[in-house]
Order: sequence, then C-alpha cells, then structure tokens
Amino acid sequence: MLESIDTSMIDWSRAQFALTAIYHWLFVPLTLGLAVVMGLMETLYVATGNEFWKRTAKFWMKLFGINFAIGVATGLILEFQFGTNWSNYSWFVGDIFGAPLAIEGILAFFMEATFVAVMFFGWNKVGKRFHLASTWLTGLGATISAWWILVANSWMQYPVGMEFNPETMRNEMVDFMAVAFSPVAVMKFFHTVLSSWIIGAAFVVGVSAWYLIRKREKQFAMASMKVAAGVGLFAALVTAGTGDQSAYQVAQVQPMKLAAMEALYDGGTHEPLTVVGPVKIPEMLSFLATREFSGYVPGINDLLNGGFKQADGSLALSAEQKMENGKKAIAALADFRKAKEENDASAMQIARSNLEKNMPYFGYGYINEPSELVPHVGVMFWAFRVMVGLGMYFILFFMLVLFFAWKHKLAQINWLHWVALWTIPLAYIVSHAGWIVAEVGRQPWTIQDMLPVGAAVSKLETGAVQTTFFIFLVMFTVLLVAEIGIMVKAIRKGPEADVAPTEKRNG
Repeated sequence: MLESIDTSMIDWSRAQFALTAIYHWLFVPLTLGLAVVMGLMETLYVATGNEFWKRTAKFWMKLFGINFAIGVATGLILEFQFGTNWSNYSWFVGDIFGAPLAIEGILAFFMEATFVAVMFFGWNKVGKRFHLASTWLTGLGATISAWWILVANSWMQYPVGMEFNPETMRNEMVDFMAVAFSPVAVMKFFHTVLSSWIIGAAFVVGVSAWYLIRKREKQFAMASMKVAAGVGLFAALVTAGTGDQSAYQVAQVQPMKLAAMEALYDGGTHEPLTVVGPVKIPEMLSFLATREFSGYVPGINDLLNGGFKQADGSLALSAEQKMENGKKAIAALADFRKAKEENDASAMQIARSNLEKNMPYFGYGYINEPSELVPHVGVMFWAFRVMVGLGMYFILFFMLVLFFAWKHKLAQINWLHWVALWTIPLAYIVSHAGWIVAEVGRQPWTIQDMLPVGAAVSKLETGAVQTTFFIFLVMFTVLLVAEIGIMVKAIRKGPEADVAPTEKRNG
C-alpha cells in the first residue's frame, strides 16, 4: 500500500495539516483564556454594580470577538482536511473519530453561536444576570467544543472503545464512554484548556502593561492585570500538575514518545531526568514514568530491540516482531475478504482468528524499517524543555505581578511592564511547544500502533497538495495580519470612555 503512494505527497499532506493546525491554535487558546477573564470581570460588575467593571469587561469582550471569528474560520478548514487529504484515515476510523467531532459541531458550536449574539448585542436588551449567563455560556460552549476535539485527538494517541470489523474493513465504536472519558482524554483536556487560560491571562497582563507604559488608563490596566494574573497563576499551577500526570500516561501508552522527549537511547532503572546538557535530577525520570525511583524506563534502542520485562510481566516484542505480526494481520484480512467472496465459511473463520490474534500490530505491517518508529529526537528533546521551562517561567511571572499588586507598586515597576508586554509571544511559544511534543512524538502514527501516516493519506497528486498548501499559507497569513491589525487598532483606541445612559438602566 505504501509503495503506491508518493512519499513527497505524504510529506506535503502532513505539512498542510500542520500549517492549518498551527494557525488555528493561534486563535483558539486566546478565545478560551479571554472567555474566563471577561466572565470574571462581568461577574464583578453584576456583583458590585460598579460601571467600571462593565466598561472593562466590554473592552476585553471586543478583543474576544475579533479573535473568535478568525478561529472559527481556520477550524472549519482543519476539519475538512480529514476528508480531503486523509480519506483512508477517515474511512478506517470515521465511525469513531467522527462521533466527537459531530457532537462538537451540533452541541458546542451552536451553543456558542446562540449565546455569543446575546453577549455582544444584548447589553441594552436583556437584564444583567441573563447577559452574564450568556457570557459564561459562550465561554462554556467554547470549552465544550475543546473537550470533544481533544477527545478525538486523545483517541488517536490512545485508541480504546472500538473493535475492527473485517466485514466492513472499518474500526467501529463499541464503548462510547471509554472513548469520551478515557484517562488520556480527561488529562489532555485539563492540561490543554488550562494552558490556554495562561495565554489569555498573559495577553491581558501584557496589553494592560502597554497602557501603563503609555501612561494611559491606569485604573483599567491595574484592575485587568490583577484579575488576569490571578487566573494565570491558578492555570499555570494546575497545568504543571496535569503535565506531570500526562507524562506518566505517556510512559504507559506511548513509551517511544517519552524516550524521544528525554533523548534516552538505552534505558534502565533509577533513570535521572535530564534538565539540559549534563544537568540531571537523579532518579526523577524513573519516578515520573513509574512512580517508583527504582522503576525501569525503556530507551529508544530497548523499544526497538524488545526483550525487556513490561509492567504486566511479559517480555516486550522487538520492532521487527511487531512488523512481522502486522504483516500477518494484513494478510489475514486479505484472506478473509477472499474467503468471503468465495463463500468459504471455514476459511473465513480461520482468517478471522489469525486477524484477531495479530490485530494489535496491524499498523506495524505498513512500516518498512524499524527506524521509522522513532520520532525526531532533537525536536522532541528541545520542545519538551521549552514547554517545561516556560511553564515554570509563567508561574514566577504571575506571582511577581500579584506580589507587586499586593504591595501597591505595580504601576511603578517599569521593567515589569516591558517584561509583561514581551511575555505575550512567550505564551504562544510554550503552547505550540506542547503540541509539538504531543504530535511529533506520536509519529509515524496517525493512530498509535494502528495506522501510520503513510497508510492514512488520500491518493492525490503532489502538485495539488502543494498548490493548496501555498493557498492556505497566504490566506491564513492574511487573516492573521488582519486580526492583529484590528486588535491593535482596538487596543490603541482603548476601552469606551463613557457608558451610555440607556445602558445604566439595565438590570
């Protein structure tokens, strides 16, 4: 199957999907983060009746709206690519992967679309509490949307709740709850959404610091920084905790990803965690991976060669053994189809038995060389350290902002204002570094151990994929530049100077 597909087309399809995902993720986390910040500010308005908080909430709501619109556009294109560029994938697992995406579209997206209209246009038309509910429900809709998308992504990392049906040649869902609430999905949701709150908080703190640098809107800026820094510190601490649990899960279900993250070629017990270069924390990797300081952690070579004792007591198969079993599964499937055409029930039963025995290694049958099973170690090693290092930086950063706010010195610490402003891009860097770890570390699989990228793509002309790649590149870049321009214009204008008398009658 792989031989019939141009490998350059596979690379271009991957590049196009990565391009779309990168641009889409520039907008989504800011949407999720701003939703919480503006919701808290409007809550303060309703609780206190102070029009200042209404003015503050409306400003951040305006920036939320600009970002929200662009994020929807890129998200739709991303989902369409599953059908255009990855049709083999969609056929093979569409019954499972399509379910959470369908729920996301029907439930979450329409929930967002309904309440976002009330949020933006209902200030003078509905009561305070109803409008506040609409604001929170808009953010909740975006969060629910993220939940179902992350369920789909988590299933690709840890496929559960399904069985392969040789009659249809498709994987079919047999346990919806196992898919929707797998431990990997739950942890990925909290880790990803809370990390998005960090971006929203960093954005609000940074923009507010710009006003202090320009000596404008001091009260607005100070209040916004306090609320956002509180959200950011909470999110950064919880993200660190969920990150630890995610690393433990990776060690259990994606050991090659963990080995690549640590550039660990030859594993063992009492393994240290590499900070950078020769700096290591003794026995920490063993503890993170096994919850025991003496635990065994396999390295890249161990995983390729096999023979080590696994957690269940069995010996790990080598990559070549898995590849051989995968070829047996593919051959058994072909035998089953042939026997079915000939209406040979006995041969069908034998083929089905062989298929079920070797199905856990089905994807390995499409791997040509064991080296293909190793993700890019250099990219993984440094992306993981960027993610962890900047994650620690954000904990310290938000603590500093809150400390100087508590000391009533926030407006006077000019160096911190500049740090806050330049922290905005760092938030995006750490977020994308996290996705690099998750997705590059999964390679060569679209679905872990089940379907490699080479067997998942559509059979298209390379030139067609190249053309659409550059079309999307230009289109997304124009959208990004337009969004930044509109946002900068809105920020320079600042929050509304006055609240209209008709708005004061609300509630």
